[in-house]
Amino acid sequence: MKKPVALVVDDESNILRFVRVNLRASGFEVASATTGTEALEQFHAVNPNVIILDIMLPEIDGLEVCRRIRQVSDVPIVMITAKNDIQDAVEGLNAGADDYITKPFAVEELLARINAVLRRAKANITQTNTDKIKIGNLLIDMAQRQAVINDQPVHLTPTEFKLLTYLANNVDKVVPHEELLMAVWGSEYKECTHYLRVSIGRLRQKIEADPGNPEYIVTCSGVGYMIRNVK
Repeated sequence: MKKPVALVVDDESNILRFVRVNLRASGFEVASATTGTEALEQFHAVNPNVIILDIMLPEIDGLEVCRRIRQVSDVPIVMITAKNDIQDAVEGLNAGADDYITKPFAVEELLARINAVLRRAKANITQTNTDKIKIGNLLIDMAQRQAVINDQPVHLTPTEFKLLTYLANNVDKVVPHEELLMAVWGSEYKECTHYLRVSIGRLRQKIEADPGNPEYIVTCSGVGYMIRNVK
């Protein structure tokens, strides 16, 4: 069986070596880069299954690298942040990352994050539901894993697609924060409400005519979110 390929991007040689050695020991083939420019080159060269990407990089920072990759790929991305700052995490998630980890970190924590994003990506790929969900001018095609709004395809990450689909399968019902987090990210994320807040914001940017005054995805303050059955 072919080994999964991980691309590790960090300009600190000790971190790069630490991650590379442990990922290889865990069954990954590993490519690496130390600058943003090199990261983009390696991404196109090796077609990785997962990317571990530091925010602070020379030439092109990790946030911009993430944005550029997201324009062409849904590959799972775990951002590395240098300090335990929620704003760094939110910026990474807003750029399109699937998860993040803060330095210093244990290899067990890193592997748990990597395995979690790979599980979510695999769950989307193996989706066998062939139904289409129609809500107003929003169409969700389960077989094609695609959303269409006003007859225009919308590019969604696997996490965004899973979140949108879960809400759409509960149309006109308030889905609590914890239920959404457990259904989309997993039980270990049930208290990470910032993941949900950022992903809902990104979904609104992509499907709402006025994200600040959403027609489809509404907030039920202090409780959760709901997709309205727009006529």
